[in-house]
Amino acid sequence: MYDGVVQELIDELGRLPGVGPKSAQRIAFHIVQTQTFDVSRLAKVLLEVRERVRFCEQCGNVSESEVCNICADPNRDRTLICVVEEPKDVAAIERTRSYEGLYHVLGGAISPIDGIGPDQLNIRGLMPRLETGEVVEVIIATDPNLEGDATASYLSRLLAAVGVQVSRLASGLPVGGDLEYADEVTLGRAFAGRRIIGQ
Repeated sequence: MYDGVVQELIDELGRLPGVGPKSAQRIAFHIVQTQTFDVSRLAKVLLEVRERVRFCEQCGNVSESEVCNICADPNRDRTLICVVEEPKDVAAIERTRSYEGLYHVLGGAISPIDGIGPDQLNIRGLMPRLETGEVVEVIIATDPNLEGDATASYLSRLLAAVGVQVSRLASGLPVGGDLEYADEVTLGRAFAGRRIIGQ
């Protein structure tokens, strides 16, 4: 649509997840038109991320060192491990400030359609962490969708033999949501996960 390097920039931005053609075009033109935009700084940061960022040897979270800040923190509750699909899920849970345990990042979810089975996930790395006997509970925090549920089901069966308590994050209605707009699955999960109040 556009000539030369501008179209190349739009095409490259459009390859990023969550960036559609219009967003890619808007970002590209912002870079082109805004003289104060520091392109060299962006390029430098992108190169640094590629060179310096790795995955934590213990949990699989992103880190600039062999062990991430969470695993290295002596104040974290080492009796709890929360299993998530991606590093972005760790960030989301950390923003709540309601969880003080450790994490284990699978690197995805079981999805036979996409050719992703248990062997393609970081499940093998979880098992040695449970052998010490220090972990009391594994919290499965996979996405509440078909792939996340399949992964949670597989993990719960696998962990049943280990002797740790296995729990799954509750799912249901969002705060501020209206019942009339909730889909049947979400509403059904809200009923299944209901709790007694006042006790």
